[in-house]
Amino acid sequence: MKRVFDFVCAFILLMIFIVPMIILAVMIKVKLGSPILFKQLRPGQYEKPFLLFKFRTMTNEKDANGFLLSDEIRLTSFGKFLRRFSLDELPQLFNVIKGDVSLVGPRPLLMEYLPLYTKEQAKRHLVKPGITGWAQVNGRNHLTWEEKFKLDVWYAENRTFRLDIKILMITLLKVIKSEGIQQTGFATAEKFKGTGMD
Repeated sequence: MKRVFDFVCAFILLMIFIVPMIILAVMIKVKLGSPILFKQLRPGQYEKPFLLFKFRTMTNEKDANGFLLSDEIRLTSFGKFLRRFSLDELPQLFNVIKGDVSLVGPRPLLMEYLPLYTKEQAKRHLVKPGITGWAQVNGRNHLTWEEKFKLDVWYAENRTFRLDIKILMITLLKVIKSEGIQQTGFATAEKFKGTGMD
């Protein structure tokens, strides 16, 4: 039922947002250049890697040694606008259609985090990752990593269709209010470095 719901909703949303997405793609091309899409391997259900799609929000500016500059420098005002209203997430609807991602689930994080999780935290991968999730509607980037993972695991162990609907409704309100977009002191969120506990 969840898979059918995801597919139908993602298809309908793509039909609604396809024209705005094309306009955003053109704007990104003009303001940020190529590529238009940000693509990155992320761990899915049972830690199986998949290619995540997002609209690009940062420039490719590099220092004299060829290394990318910090997020704070590369994140433009246009990029902040995309993130503020979660417009950069729209291409993930294609991930939902493909079946890599659900509308609701723990956010797919970086592959490099996998060996850093405790056994308890790793339970977040028992379910498909999502565009939005229980942690996103309960603080998002205002939470510590430990708090996020605790909420992710709770969702993985207590998920229901009714809970998914509740999360989607709250997400809509959060997007409108632009809450929890960035962590205090960081352009996006601080990298996870592990808890030091198992």
